[in-house]
Parts: sequence; structure tokens; C-alpha cells
Amino acid sequence: MAVHVPSHSDARPGFTAVLWDYITTTDHKKIGILYLVTSMFGFAIAGLLAVMMRTQLAVPNNNLLIGQAYNEVLTAHGAIMVFFFLIPAGLFGFGNYFLPLMLGVRDVALPRLNNFAVWLFIFSLILLGTSAVNGGSPGVGWTFYYPLSVDPRNSIGTSTLMVALTLNGIASLLGSANFAATILNLRAPGMSLWKMPIFAWGIFSTSVLQLISLGGLTAAALVTYLELKIGLSMFNPQIGGVPTLMTQFFWFYSHPAVYVMLLPYLAIAAEIASTMARKPLFGYRVMVYSLLGITLASLLVWVHHIFAFGLPDTWQFAFALFTLIVAIPTGVKIFNIIGTLWGGRLIMRTPTYWVVGFVFNFLIGGITGVSLGMIPFDYQVTQSYYVVAHFHNVMMFGTAFLVFGGLYYWWPKMTGRFLDEKLGMWNFWLFMVGSWLTFLPQYLLGLLGMPRRYYTYPEGNVLWSELNLASSIGAFLLLAGSIVMVWNFIQSFRKPATLGPNPWGGYTLEWTASSPPAHYNFAHDFPKTFPTERPLYDWEKQGMKLKPVDPASIHLPQSTPWPFMSALGLIIMGYGLSYGWFNSGFRTAYDAVNTITIYGGLAFFLYALFKWAGTFEYAVPVHHHHLTKYGNGWLTMAWFIVSEVGLFAVLIAGYVYLRVTGLAVPPVERPEIWLAALNTLILVASSGVIHQAETDLRKGKATRFRLGLFITLMLGVIFTLFQIFEFVVFGTESDWRQNLWQSCFFIIVGLHGLHILIGATGVALPYYQALTGKLDKHNHGSIEPAAMYWHLVDVVWIFILAIFYIW
Repeated sequence: MAVHVPSHSDARPGFTAVLWDYITTTDHKKIGILYLVTSMFGFAIAGLLAVMMRTQLAVPNNNLLIGQAYNEVLTAHGAIMVFFFLIPAGLFGFGNYFLPLMLGVRDVALPRLNNFAVWLFIFSLILLGTSAVNGGSPGVGWTFYYPLSVDPRNSIGTSTLMVALTLNGIASLLGSANFAATILNLRAPGMSLWKMPIFAWGIFSTSVLQLISLGGLTAAALVTYLELKIGLSMFNPQIGGVPTLMTQFFWFYSHPAVYVMLLPYLAIAAEIASTMARKPLFGYRVMVYSLLGITLASLLVWVHHIFAFGLPDTWQFAFALFTLIVAIPTGVKIFNIIGTLWGGRLIMRTPTYWVVGFVFNFLIGGITGVSLGMIPFDYQVTQSYYVVAHFHNVMMFGTAFLVFGGLYYWWPKMTGRFLDEKLGMWNFWLFMVGSWLTFLPQYLLGLLGMPRRYYTYPEGNVLWSELNLASSIGAFLLLAGSIVMVWNFIQSFRKPATLGPNPWGGYTLEWTASSPPAHYNFAHDFPKTFPTERPLYDWEKQGMKLKPVDPASIHLPQSTPWPFMSALGLIIMGYGLSYGWFNSGFRTAYDAVNTITIYGGLAFFLYALFKWAGTFEYAVPVHHHHLTKYGNGWLTMAWFIVSEVGLFAVLIAGYVYLRVTGLAVPPVERPEIWLAALNTLILVASSGVIHQAETDLRKGKATRFRLGLFITLMLGVIFTLFQIFEFVVFGTESDWRQNLWQSCFFIIVGLHGLHILIGATGVALPYYQALTGKLDKHNHGSIEPAAMYWHLVDVVWIFILAIFYIW
């Protein structure tokens, strides 16, 4: 089924040319490589930190890494491994590279937004690393539980972690919304949702889960950051706040995050199993329903992380039940993979070994997870090494095994070269033996009472010394396996890229592209009939051929540096916010640097953003293929709004809880209802104006369109000025550090005010496009997503009016 395309040039560009190419690229494959390389770098750093911890714990009373230093290493290990390896490698690394290829399209819905997201992700990791040399890394654990997170000794490191996680979260949400829009709008003609490869379903379900749940982590990080900087808090018990509310926020995302770290990889395992067993995926539809079922069920289990907090019995029982329920679709997917392998003509190569090893080992981790859903048992082991063993059993034997399986499986497609099988077997067995030797003793240590997060332990406890030594030896085996893997990657590049399009004999569309794929992906069109999710097999049986296309006729988005520059500006501002605040001033050189980076980064970000908006995506007019009546920008913003609703829902739910329980009591003097009503009228009017402006653009009434956007911006300015006046007056009447209701008011209403500013910037972009001749009735620029976002902030304001001004 392969179509031969012109070979790539043998000329090798220099380092500067390659760097500029990756800075300006809109090619989803190069962006996928950036995600994968950064994720593997994160894995290496986090892995070395883990080896340091296991070296400290190898023997009792060791003093190699003690006290705050151990806490900082522990925090960096967990945060980097979770947020910069386990989550992004599958969802955004493999997802970016292979999702468009599997859907038979040229790129994702919004390629330039994709570039912005990947560089914001990379810069957020760099920002987190700056704390190590600029005041101290955070020593609060990757869960940053309150009140440890607001301890002054951790303030600089924790602030940096909060900003890095927030910016990384923004990148993650933009990428997830981009994937959801791509899947719904850009599949190859004739490919229905039920004919997509299972990997596409894995990416879709993970993206939706990320969009719904990430607001919990953002809320926890935002409120923690605001307390550190200006004393605003919902968690401070001294003013009636509830510390465990922060934990609720955190785990509302961070348990679904376990499935964000799992669903793409289960789909990868299914793809490998189907190809290597030479048969269709067993129970395709059932597996799709299981993926979607986990997306829903995983949102209902977060409380099982805090059974020992003393929650009401009804809560504990309900969440124990949901914990058992979520195991059902998870088990179904494992049976799907086993059923696919069973009876197949197995190709026993390295990718197959990783999948078989995953199935065997993940079952152990899953079963121990069910045991933690048993409330009395959880009470006994919740702060012990049993939990550490379970989590690492799932993540190492689950996620990490399938990261490596995916690399070995798709490496020939990405590079045109096979990885060495002998080295691959050494890599696999070192990881298999090393993982068991590392984590099995930790189950026993937990049952024997060893607590987690401790940097040392005494001699004399039964088997503690022996089991810890064995666990540490296992960690060094994992290090050896990682070195073998890296050497295998390096060795492969010494071979010429000679492989054909389909070296494994796969059945999905990526195997029709050259190895490695050309920048335009395919030099052919596909038949418009997709009998099953294995089109190459079906078409070969039916005698269908791929229709060649002249690559010169293919138009792709222009390369541009402005998304990269926008991300750079935002991370410069993030650096200033990590180490300072808007009122830092110029009292010292340190304050001056922070102030300049905040305002300078913001100015540079806005400049780059407007340059980005003023650059056409394509050099020539291009017909856009859509499967729905909505544009890519509209659909991506619709999915992104899901995440914004989630953020406000989490914060408002927290406030409602504090208010209902009588902890957040409104002061006698509250903000004036008449001013809030006037502001409501202004916002509602602005929504009507921008909606009319959209209509005018479609009708070709350019002057009225520009006037409508200008009026919308002016109404937004008036709203903001009234809001600032209200904040100044209300802020001087009482101290928000002493009044929980006032603190909640400033957090939620202030966050809405920030969204007004973001929305106004979004409206200003199409206004600028209109003034510079970039818009007409055929090219709408960014007006549709800007208008949608503006309507969102108006609707959110109605809820804020009800809960703060009327209730």
C-alpha cells in the first residue's frame, strides 16, 4: 500500500539551522520530538534524583542526603517525573507525532498554538530548575500539602513550583483542546469516530479528562501562591479556612492524573499488540467504552487518597465504592490486550516484550490499588511505603514500560532505523528485574511499618535494613537499564535510514508515510471507505490503491518565531512572579530584577502575541477540510472553555462549602450591589455587541465590525475600572488576611478580573487584525474564539454576582 516519495536531501543542516527550525516549526512531528526529548530528559533527571534517595536509604542512619536536602530531592523527583515525563510523553509526545498521521491529515487543528504549548512546557521545566540556584528548591513534596507549602523556609521554591505548574498546566490545556478539536474536525474523509485507531481514542479520552480535571491542580497552586505572596487564602485555619480543602483541590486533579498517565499508554499497548499479533484488537468497541468509562469514573475517586483525614463515613463508603468501580473498565482493557495477543502469530521483538511485561506487572499494581480502596486497610498503610510501592508499581510497570514499548515500536517510523534487539533485551530485563527488586521490598516495608518521606531509619527493625538495601540495588539496575537504552538510541543513528514505510507490517495510516515521514506526511490521498480501524488490511483485501499526490501541491502552515517568542515572554514574566510580585519595586537590585522581568516579560509577551496574530497562518489561501460546521479555532476554544469552567467550579465549590459551614461569614459592609448590577449590565451589553460584530463580519460590514470590537473593548475597560475602584474601597475597609469571606472574594472575583483582561486581549487581537487588513468575510482570524471567551467571562460573572453580592 506504500507510495514512494522523493527521498530527503542528504545535506545535513548546521546546529543553528536545526535550532531555528525547531523554534519556528509548526510541524506536529517536530513538536512531538520536542515533547519526547524533553520528557526523556525529565525522566533522566528524576531518575538520577531517585537513585540519590535510594543511596541515602540503602543503609540505616546514613547521612549522605539528609533533612531539607532530602526533601528538596524528593520534591523534584516527584514533580518532574509526574508533570514532565509521565503525563507529557504519551499524551503530547506520541500524541503529537502520531495522532495526525493515524487520522490521515497533515497536522493538528491549530499548528502554531501547538508550537506555543511545547515551548511553554519546556520553559516551565527550566523555570522549575532555576529554584535550585536561586534561593532553594521546594522541599514540600510533589503534593505540596498545606501548611508545609506556606512555610517561609520553602517560600521561594514553592512559589517557583506553583508558577511552573500553572504555566505547564496552560500548555497542557491548550494541547488537549487542540487534540480534541483535531479528532472531531480533521479526520481523513470517510473515517468515522468508530473507525479511528484505538490510539486516537486514547488521546481523545485523555484530553477530555485533562480538560475537565486540571482546574483542581490550578486552583490548589493558585491559592497557595496567593497566600505566599499577599496573604489571600482559603486554607488558613487562623481565619477559619480549611487546610484539607487544598488537598481536595489537589487530588480532584491528581487522581485523574493517574489515568492521564495511563490511558494513552494502554492505547499504545493495544496498537503494539494488534500489530505484533497480526490480528485485530480484541473487543475494539468495548475498549473504547472502557476508555470513556474511566474518563468519567476517575473523576469520582479522589477522596480515597484522604480516607485517614477523618471524613464522614458516607463519604468514605461512597468513594471506596467508586474506587472499586473504576477498576472494572481498567481490568477490561487489560483483557482486551491479552485477548489480542492470545492466539496471534506473535512477533517476539522488543516492543512485544514491553507489552507482555506491562500486562503481568500492571495487574499486581492494580490489585494493590484495589486493596487501598478498602478503608480499614488504607488506614494502616496510608503513610507507609506500601503506597509508594503501589504508585511506582503502576507508574513504572505501567506508564514507563509502555513509553519504552512505544519508542521501540515507532522508532523505525520516526528515524528509518531499527533499534538493536540485543541491547533492547538487556534494556527490558534490567528494567523488569530492577523494577521488581526496587518496589517489591517496598510493599513489605510498608506492611512492616516503615513510613514514607523519611530520609533515614534506625537499625534493629525487622528486615528494614535488608529490604532497603535490596530496593536500592534495584534502583541501580534501573539506572543500568536506562544507560543501555540511551546507548541503543545513540547506536541506531550510526546506521543509515533505509527502512521502508511499513517495517512492522502495521495496519494503520501512519505506516503509509515514508520512514521518517516527510514534512507533509503523505504524498497520496486515501480511499474514502474505512470498513474497520485497520484500513490498510481492509484496502489490501479489497484491492484498493492509494492515489499519488504531487507534493508541490501541498500547502502547509508557515514557520514563524512568534509563538516561541510569546512563550518566552510568558516564562520571563513567570520568573519575575516566582521570585517577586507586582509591587516589589526597586528597593534592592534583587527586587529591581524581579520587577523588570514581570513587566518586561508581560510587554514582550503582548508584543509577540500581536505579531503572531498579524501573521497569516498560510502563505497562500488554502481550503480547510472540516468534518463539522465549526472552524478549528472555534472548536479548540470550546474545549478550552471546559477547563475554565472546571477551574471556576472548583474554586466556587470550595467557597460554597466554607460559606455553608459557617466559616466564611460575610462582613457587615460588603461591596455595593448597585455597582455590581451596573457592571453586570455593562458585561451583558458587551456580549451583545461582540455577537453583533461577528454577524457584521460575516456580512462583510468591515466598518461596523471594527466599531463593535472597539465598543466591546471600551465596555471591558469601564468594567475593569469599576472593579478596581470596588477592590480599593473594599480592601481598605478590612484586612483580607483576617477575614475568610473577604479573602475568598478577592481570590475568585480577582481571578475573574484577570479573565476579563485575558478576554480583552483576545478581543484586541482580531481588532488589530482588522485594522491591518488581515480579516474579511472569508478570513475571520481569531474573532470566533475571542467572542466565545468573552461570553464565558460574562456568564461566570453572573454566578459571581449571585454568590458574593446577593447571597
